Amino acid sequence: MRLASQHMLGLRRRNHTRGCLLDGVELRLRRAVRHAGMSSRAGHPSGVDPMMDHATRVGNRLLAALPQADFALLAPHLRKIVIQRDSMLVRSGDRIEHLLFPLSGAIATIMELSNGQTVATTIVGHEGAVGLTSALGGSRSPVTAVVRISGAALQISTAQFLTAQNCSPAIAAMVQVFTRSLLTQLQHVAACNALHSVEARLARWLLHIHDRANGSDLLPLTQETLSELLGVRRTTVTHVVSTMRASRALKSNRRGQLEIDRPRLEAVACECYKILSRRIDRIVSHGTVGRANRLQRGAPPARMAVE
Repeated sequence: MRLASQHMLGLRRRNHTRGCLLDGVELRLRRAVRHAGMSSRAGHPSGVDPMMDHATRVGNRLLAALPQADFALLAPHLRKIVIQRDSMLVRSGDRIEHLLFPLSGAIATIMELSNGQTVATTIVGHEGAVGLTSALGGSRSPVTAVVRISGAALQISTAQFLTAQNCSPAIAAMVQVFTRSLLTQLQHVAACNALHSVEARLARWLLHIHDRANGSDLLPLTQETLSELLGVRRTTVTHVVSTMRASRALKSNRRGQLEIDRPRLEAVACECYKILSRRIDRIVSHGTVGRANRLQRGAPPARMAVE
């Protein structure tokens, strides 16, 4: 009886540290996941947990790093959708009804001013998410999100994600990792906009988009889109594109499409591109994997360090 009481006390403490009391549905889900994992592992030649193996194949780096049981809280509610170029996923000020975890493609987050001027703040691909700021307490989007390269994404309702987050320190840690990544991007973009030329900034944005364009050197971007990204007039974009064509960083400027020469484009871009790319990769890779490993061992998540 004493051993049984100690065991039950340990379970209560563990549930308390998880941040929620699991209801019957969630408990049944976890038992089913554990049972499926145990029976599958027994007959799996590589010993790879099938649920975690699935998580590594979903294509989104944030979701792929979640431990098995935590990913299982989200998995039943995730729906795969196609995101089409130029489609607006959410407008600034709109209520965030859904979160998107891109699997492919590129999404620009745009800051819109009251006078109609716009400027890009981030480019999001398979390393991030759209609408995840709602997990920090905001119910409305501070930015407009527009698809720039078509692709696919996993969609989940905000309510379902928040329910899972309240039951999972690993998902809460994932939100921290994304927040740190987002703040790093915003800091660099602010400095870049203030200190570097329009040509260097355009090269940086094109490289960020190309990184998420599935290897294609042909980017479906109009001069109007470039003007929106850079926060400058169309005449300025026309001049800069002409200069970049002369240096052959841009091979061609067809109607609605830009063909890039990546090595030459990297030579034109400011240092922000490489620095930012390395830092984001390090934050996402080390942050998600490290937190997942700590949580699987039963250790509390580490405090978010300042870059």
